[in-house]
Amino acid sequence: MQSRVVAREKGDARGLPQLGYTEVEPIVLDELHIALGGGPNGYKAQFKDIAARGVSSVRITGLRARLSDDEVQLQLALSIPKIQADAKYRSSGTLILVQASGAGDYWGEYEGVKAKVFIRAKPYAVQGQQFLRLQQLKMDFTVRDIKMGVDNVHDGNTILQAALNLFINSNSQELLKEMKPDLRRKLVQVMSTFVEKIFAQVPYDAFVTD
Repeated sequence: MQSRVVAREKGDARGLPQLGYTEVEPIVLDELHIALGGGPNGYKAQFKDIAARGVSSVRITGLRARLSDDEVQLQLALSIPKIQADAKYRSSGTLILVQASGAGDYWGEYEGVKAKVFIRAKPYAVQGQQFLRLQQLKMDFTVRDIKMGVDNVHDGNTILQAALNLFINSNSQELLKEMKPDLRRKLVQVMSTFVEKIFAQVPYDAFVTD
């Protein structure tokens, strides 16, 4: 007898109300931080109330499963054509010889997002039914093309806004690299909560067919 894991290939933007998600989007993260350079004049930025849209178009492009009586391991490859994000930002320090202390609106467009997710779970029984309990979730991601910038810089500092946008778009991949540890940690928290809700309400048998 062989078993296979059943996975949906595309998200549903209408949400999953039975799991407490009336809407899939936007994905909201509380805040992220980046720091460039050291010393008292190093550039630091904080992004708050980050809202990301486009995640519901996710597709599963690869799935590997390792099943045993006491553990389930899943490796998923995911693809998202485009994610758009906006946030409030506040920065301090010096950037390309310009005093970059200020605040305003941040926007970003991320195209060609690829992610790999590893899930480890253990089966357990409740009233004769098997469910899964999440033990570990890890993920990593890459972005092919990035466009991002800032608008509405406080005090109408057009020189600062132009300098920031020039730097941001000239160094977008490097900035993403600086954001990545904090962003990955936040995304793992969001994904873990989502997976835990699914595992708690959907029996193990619903994921696996003979």
